[in-house]
Amino acid sequence: MEIKANKINGANAQIEATISRDELNEKIEKIAKQLSKTANVQGFRKGKVPVAIIKKQYGEKLVEDAEAEALREVLAKGLTELNIDSVSLIGEPTISKFEKSDDKIEVAVKVAMRPEINLENVKSFVPDFEKPEVTDEEVEERIKEIAENQAPLVDIKRNRKMKEGDTAVIDFEGFIDGKAFEGGAAENFELKLGSGQFIPGFEDQLIGVKRDEEVTINVTFPENYGSDTLAGKDAEFKVKVNGVKVKDEVVIDDELAKKLLPGEEDATLEKLKEEVKKALEQEKLAKLYNDELKPKLLETLVEKIDFDLPEFVVDQEIDMAVNKKASQMSEDEIKELRENPEKLNELRESFRDDAVKSVKATFIIDALAQEMGIKVEEQEVMQTIYYEAMQMGQDPQKAYEHYKEAGYLPAIQMSMVEDKVLTALLNEKSEA
Repeated sequence: MEIKANKINGANAQIEATISRDELNEKIEKIAKQLSKTANVQGFRKGKVPVAIIKKQYGEKLVEDAEAEALREVLAKGLTELNIDSVSLIGEPTISKFEKSDDKIEVAVKVAMRPEINLENVKSFVPDFEKPEVTDEEVEERIKEIAENQAPLVDIKRNRKMKEGDTAVIDFEGFIDGKAFEGGAAENFELKLGSGQFIPGFEDQLIGVKRDEEVTINVTFPENYGSDTLAGKDAEFKVKVNGVKVKDEVVIDDELAKKLLPGEEDATLEKLKEEVKKALEQEKLAKLYNDELKPKLLETLVEKIDFDLPEFVVDQEIDMAVNKKASQMSEDEIKELRENPEKLNELRESFRDDAVKSVKATFIIDALAQEMGIKVEEQEVMQTIYYEAMQMGQDPQKAYEHYKEAGYLPAIQMSMVEDKVLTALLNEKSEA
């Protein structure tokens, strides 16, 4: 067996080999002898089947098995010659050539390795930044908001028109095509106008209504509404306003601080201000991270860290981009691509730069996560999906199953790892 192994770069290699017909016949003979000891062939005792009978009965299968064994041998010898450990391989080897003739088989196998990434200078790529400052006015405004949220609701004395921020106490019943639907009715329901708790348009139509008045509200359920029987449907609600409530005034003092800082010894308004200031600083810092610093840092890492990429991974990324583009094309445009290989190649190449950046980013984040000991377990992914689904009023279990069936969980997990890695790098910079 003649083997020629060539390392194309740090992430790709090609192994070429010529397998003679004699070598292949030897493998066929060996496999046939092994099979003759275990095969069940009518008319012969187990273990006593002649090799000639085995060859006749399993002819094509023997050839396939012999060729597969020869390919495995080519791969093993090629990796040994290249001094590549099999654990460093990623993806399946790709057979780029398999040409059979009477006396030989010529093969070429491409393999991809996990790239070696130099992370020595990563910290120098983290941008300098100043932590956001929080003013006393911002702290006081936030405490005021918290106090208002803690304030009890009280009935208004004057029967005025309702406005945004008021809480309407209502009886309602919903109808679709004149028929009441399940779950569409309630009595003395407290609805804060402007909260977005109800279907878009419902709360707006209550503004200007007074206590004891009855109104008809017309809305359309969103297309992505949790119930399939209601999604996208026009509905009519009969509504009666039983009362109107507003937040009572709350005094901002040490007593409020004690309520808002349970378990805190000697809680005071000053202590509450300190805690609120810390929370606001974290909020501002998180916004700075997410809106500006993380995208900038990732872009810099991709630009500054140079290494070879596995060709097949880049090709997979391009394939996904092409498929997404094709889903937006007309039948005529798709037909033109099928009939014009050059045009298809131009389309593929138009996505190459973005594909390379995306793949580089993935490998960099993966390498950093391993070095920093950062992981995201499946349970954490599930909790994140559950939380976001509940925030959107969706069924958490159904949302998780949808992502799982669609194969999105690895991408979500990788996104969470990326977020943790970039956050850790920025935190280290801010604490330096």
